[in-house]
Amino acid sequence: MRKSQMKIDLSEMHPVRWCYEKKVESYVLYQGKQQIGPGGLSHDVLYVMNQSGLVPESALVGKQTASGIYDHGSVDDSLAAFAKSIVEKGPQKATRWREQVNAKLDEQVGKIPSEFTYEQKKYTPSTFLDYTGLKADDYISITSFTHHPYYRPFVLEVPDNWSKGSFINVPLGDMMKIIDYALENGYTIAWDADVSEPGFLFDRGIGVLLADKNSADNKLPMPELDVNAQRRQLEFETYATTDDHLMHMIGYANGPNGKRYYIIKNSWGTTNCYKGFQYISTPYVAMKTIGIVLHKDAVPAEIRTKFYTSSK
Repeated sequence: MRKSQMKIDLSEMHPVRWCYEKKVESYVLYQGKQQIGPGGLSHDVLYVMNQSGLVPESALVGKQTASGIYDHGSVDDSLAAFAKSIVEKGPQKATRWREQVNAKLDEQVGKIPSEFTYEQKKYTPSTFLDYTGLKADDYISITSFTHHPYYRPFVLEVPDNWSKGSFINVPLGDMMKIIDYALENGYTIAWDADVSEPGFLFDRGIGVLLADKNSADNKLPMPELDVNAQRRQLEFETYATTDDHLMHMIGYANGPNGKRYYIIKNSWGTTNCYKGFQYISTPYVAMKTIGIVLHKDAVPAEIRTKFYTSSK
């Protein structure tokens, strides 16, 4: 929409279907030494775009329940059990296991079409990606931790990073500058964060990094923790910050304390006071962000020029 003004309803089940297959393959090839199950990171969609293109919703709706929702609990369980059985038997004994995985997914999620018609024209997933004008390589994954060099890529150590995707590591101040620059210049951000904090209050439409974790019932502004790179690293290494949930950061606003809050669109429904949106405080974003994915042009040039060139 931003680049071409086209409003295309893309199939969410296409990357879901493709990633399920690759997760099983990766689990088997790593001899069961990684997570198998639901979940992933935002760069998985970019991975799918590069490997399998895109398809519209009309070409792959996926299998829904009678009430029109997606419930992949049984898919998760059956694929995990199947993947584990392959590892236990040994792939040499579990013949044609890839074909069996595909058959299960075709039945339970849906089949990825090799060709389809959209607005009276035929496409493949690859040519449809060309039609959208989207390019996976235009997007970049960024994070901020102290156990890797800054301005260099590293594979982020969280269980859902099954695809072993890399993030550019930047200082905390730069990460916050990137977020602000992007939103101030009309870009949005895929935001991966910890949502287990008592101050992440979906019903109230806020997320605050409480200094007193028993004060979640108080009115704004609530006292919040000061955040620095060392405290952020400690929270990550002690599992106080974990990879919980992916959301869409779309803007910012000033709160009652005059501080900046970031507006995110959650996927937990529209039943809260802001119809599914939340206002997340600056300290919360600084402390609890696992990583962000955004267009490379949404990164300030003075920061982007440092990528890959520093070993500090």
